[in-house]
Amino acid sequence: MSCADILGAASDPVLDTEVAAAPAAIGLPSRFTCFVTGTDTNIGKTLTASAMLYALAQTGVRACGMKPVAAGAVLRDRVWHNDDADLLAAASNISMLPSLTTPYMLKTPAAPHIAAALEDVIIEAVPILAAYTEIAAASDAVVVEGVGGFRLPLSDGFDTADLAAQLGLPVVLVVGLRLGCINHALLTAEAIAARGLALAGWVANELEDEMDFADENIETLLLYLPAPLLGRVPRLTPPSAAAAAAYLNFSGLPNWPTNHQ
Repeated sequence: MSCADILGAASDPVLDTEVAAAPAAIGLPSRFTCFVTGTDTNIGKTLTASAMLYALAQTGVRACGMKPVAAGAVLRDRVWHNDDADLLAAASNISMLPSLTTPYMLKTPAAPHIAAALEDVIIEAVPILAAYTEIAAASDAVVVEGVGGFRLPLSDGFDTADLAAQLGLPVVLVVGLRLGCINHALLTAEAIAARGLALAGWVANELEDEMDFADENIETLLLYLPAPLLGRVPRLTPPSAAAAAAYLNFSGLPNWPTNHQ
């Protein structure tokens, strides 16, 4: 079942009581949506996705982040929390139920298919697509962050690339600047294209205080990646959505909102 199939059968959006549902306005441009992936885990996907949500909120649109699968959670005040999911929620300007923004909240800090097996959970597409549909119906913009790299297994025969393909969203690739990033970025771009998805842009995220030949690596990626560079984010201390957004320009992404307020 595709996301379009579920969109046609979706029920009314279920929102957190902090924010009431608002119907989508007729005649507005298409919603901004994208899928944020990376060349590896701990590469800066959450920072980029949060910066995007911050920038969206600055334009006045109702923006919501989604982390469909999160592995590694802690119990606080009788509620399970994941750091990445919490950062996306903090950068969003509408509040929705965590069961929608993160349908699969796994406790074990491990690859999701391993964590899911330990917790007797099977990660499937349908609950994620249904949750995405409700979020999209209640917002103007949705930023979906993947987990790990683009081909990380989620369950037998189902990985993050399959999820991205079923969502069918434009993809933003976060390239962590370190030795090997050129190969990782080009292989990921090939995998994105192989799924029939559009690589809408990429972000260079500095992981080290000083990387040898960082400029040369970026120049090479500019030649080979079939998408525009959205910006280069330095190592930030401390990192924040607002700080990262200052180094990024998302205006060229498909359906990016302008003059919404």
